[in-house]
Amino acid sequence: MPDPDLIPNHQMVPTAPLAEGETLLESFPADRATYVRDHAAMAAVAMAGGMIVLWLLGNPYLWTGAVGGLAAIAVRGFYLASEDLSARWDLTDRRLLGPMGRIVPLASIAQIRALGSAVQIVTTGGDKHLIKYQANKDTTRRAIARAAGLPQEGTA
Repeated sequence: MPDPDLIPNHQMVPTAPLAEGETLLESFPADRATYVRDHAAMAAVAMAGGMIVLWLLGNPYLWTGAVGGLAAIAVRGFYLASEDLSARWDLTDRRLLGPMGRIVPLASIAQIRALGSAVQIVTTGGDKHLIKYQANKDTTRRAIARAAGLPQEGTA
């Protein structure tokens, strides 16, 4: 598995320098326990889905659907772990800085949603960004909303 730091434009941490007078308020790294929990939930769904498909097809070996679903999510989790868990977003008093050079000015944030363990940022231009595998998605969402001057209502 290649090291993400060796691939050009594949930095999983913000690389944009802070502007003069800009202040880093908070960082939002991916959480390993949340990553594992999310993958366990995906595996359960994939296992059930595989068994249902085999049942609908009349296959007497339903258990193979569970094995296949578990294997698929386990392989996915293993191969993406180093990239997903190294991702970090930084919140400043002016911008949200993300992996692979993503920069979201706070003034351009139109909506912030909680989706599972992720926080989705929607800009006024329609761009969408996911801050994935957050240990406390509501704390992340509230911090960004506060910095952007948006209402801090409950999760969407």
